[in-house]
Amino acid sequence: MNKIFLRIYSIYAGLVFLLSFILIFPFFLVCIWVSSWKRFGRKINRYWARIYFSLIFLPVKREIRGKIEKGKPYLFLANHFSYLDIPMMGFIPGDVQFVGKASIRKVPLFGYYFKGLHIAVDRSRLRSRAETMRRAGEALDQGSSIVLFPEGGIYSQSPPEMIAFKNGAFRLALEKQIPIIPVTLSYNHLILPDDGKLLLHPKPAKMVLHEALIPQENETEKSLKDRCFSIIQQQLEQDNSTR
Repeated sequence: MNKIFLRIYSIYAGLVFLLSFILIFPFFLVCIWVSSWKRFGRKINRYWARIYFSLIFLPVKREIRGKIEKGKPYLFLANHFSYLDIPMMGFIPGDVQFVGKASIRKVPLFGYYFKGLHIAVDRSRLRSRAETMRRAGEALDQGSSIVLFPEGGIYSQSPPEMIAFKNGAFRLALEKQIPIIPVTLSYNHLILPDDGKLLLHPKPAKMVLHEALIPQENETEKSLKDRCFSIIQQQLEQDNSTR
C-alpha cells in the first residue's frame, strides 16, 4: 500500500511540474525574446519553485545563516544527490543563473527555456567548459549570482557523503573576488533518491545557506574548495545523524 501511495504521489508531482511549466512557458518565451526581460524571467522561475513545492505539499525549511546583500552577486554552491536539487535551488534569493549540463538542452521546451535564461555546459569538452566559465563571469559582472553544483553532477554512491569538488567555481571566485555561499540540501537524497525508481517521498526538506566565504589574499583554489566542502559536508552529517 505504501508503494502504491508513493507511486500515485510521484505521478501527481510529475504532472503538476509538467502542467505548471506549460502554463508559464509563454511568459518564459517573452522574457527570452526580449533580452532586457531575462531577469524577470528568472524571477518567474523563483515564484514557480515556491508555488510548485506548495502544490505537492512538500514544505521546505530554509535557514539563512549570514547576510545576503540585495543586488550583490554571489556564487551559490550546493551538494547534488537528487533531481529535486535543481527546482529547490529556486529558493535562492536574488537574480541567479544556473549552470547545468548541456544535455538538458535536448529536453523539449524545458531545454529551450534553460538555454535562454541560464548557462549550459558540456563537461566532456574543454572548450565548452571554458566558455561556460566565461559566461558565468560575465553574469557576475552584470550583477547576477550563479548557482552551481561543484560535484559536477549526481555521482556520489553513498549520500550524504559528497565526492570531491571540481575546481572551476573556485577559480572563478578567486579571479572575480566573488563571495561563495555554501548551500546544504540536507534531505533531498531521502525525498527523491537517485535509484532509478523516481519515487518521491513526502518528507520535509531543508536548505541551509551558510555564511559567505570571502576569498582571502593569496588563497589557493584548493584551500577555498576545502573550506566550502567542509562546511557543506559537516551540515549534511549533522542533519542526517538525527534522521
